[in-house]
Amino acid sequence: MHQDGLHVEGVALADVAARFGTPCYVYSRAALTAAYAAYRDALQAHGLADRSLICYAVKANSNLAILNVFARLGAGFDIVSGGELARVLAAGGAADKIVFSGVGKSRAEMRAALEAGIHCFNVESASELDQLSEVAGAVGRRAPVSLRVNPDVDAKTHPYISTGLKTAKFGVAFGDAFELYRRAAALPHIAVKGIDCHIGSQLLDPAPAAEAADKVLALVDRLAAAGIALEHIDLGGGMGIQYHADEPAPAASDYLAPMLEKLAARREKLVFEPGRSLVGNAGLLLTRVEVLKSGAEKHFAVVDAAMNDLMRPALYDAWHDIVRVGACPPAKRNPGQTESDTATGTAAGTPMSYEIVGPVCESGDFLGHDRQLALKEGDLLAILSAGAYGMSMASNYNTRPRAAEVMIDGDAVHLIRRREEIPQLFALESLLP
Repeated sequence: MHQDGLHVEGVALADVAARFGTPCYVYSRAALTAAYAAYRDALQAHGLADRSLICYAVKANSNLAILNVFARLGAGFDIVSGGELARVLAAGGAADKIVFSGVGKSRAEMRAALEAGIHCFNVESASELDQLSEVAGAVGRRAPVSLRVNPDVDAKTHPYISTGLKTAKFGVAFGDAFELYRRAAALPHIAVKGIDCHIGSQLLDPAPAAEAADKVLALVDRLAAAGIALEHIDLGGGMGIQYHADEPAPAASDYLAPMLEKLAARREKLVFEPGRSLVGNAGLLLTRVEVLKSGAEKHFAVVDAAMNDLMRPALYDAWHDIVRVGACPPAKRNPGQTESDTATGTAAGTPMSYEIVGPVCESGDFLGHDRQLALKEGDLLAILSAGAYGMSMASNYNTRPRAAEVMIDGDAVHLIRRREEIPQLFALESLLP
């Protein structure tokens, strides 16, 4: 904390709010770079950097500027749609460093990825394998594939983001994988390249990922004995980040160590698919207190961000630390705001418990429960650890324009996405004749 309030790198958040308004997502290029370097350094420490590919999971945050930062660092990309493929290519990502995951790839998406020349398809069902073979044959190519194998390992995370149990929609059942590999190897338009496994997200304990790696490696050796030698092993992503000040997350070196120790003596190329751990703590959501309201049992701070801007609290009951920015100048008014809308009020009072809620017409529109803060109307708040699954899950519910996005690079401030304007929200709609 600086004397003039919270900063990201060399820039005061109050200045960002004054210039770009709120709500606004703010990212740190230095934090993005450091998070990527932590993975690279962990691989280097085990002598694996030269035969590894770090594929950023685009779904975590798909802004072109963020993708471009990772592309410049040499990253590959894990995509789950044709739209994400187009984004990566537009951001300067290399097609031959892209892995395509997802349970429901369309034939058009398969064709686009084949024509782009991606690194690999992570195939998630027998039906998808057959469809991909047909599409590849139609365009005169062989599709490079891995099977995403479901190892039935409990990731011990939120059920919505646990993907490795046998009840999940993702992947091929472990017991079916060997025969499906044999079938894939016999298809003329399929080139078997690797194996993929991803058991979930926000993983804080490395033990489940290490357990999954053991099962995957046993299958790789069984396949090799049957004459199906794989070129790469993809152990997915999922490493968690710190959301709560009292619940630290593991360093990349510590989380990866149990897996890397198993892989160091092997010949296969390694692929990882981190998402949240590369961007989550590199971003925050800046918002302003519009109204302080006391109910019969609770005190409410109504802010100008809402569940449409940050869905995680409403969707997962997720915790994000929320801090007062301090040293707040008058806000830059958005179109339609009056002077009273941006009044800064008097000095903040005694800390008290607030429900931090948005203006969306839902009882589930909250960003934080029971937060001890000293607030006044007009204060700026920073909702921390919002770089992952914040803007990428944002919507226009209640016809609310999506927030601006800003990248801080040292003392420089770059607007990397303009705030939407209301006419844009219905520009594609038509009245009946």
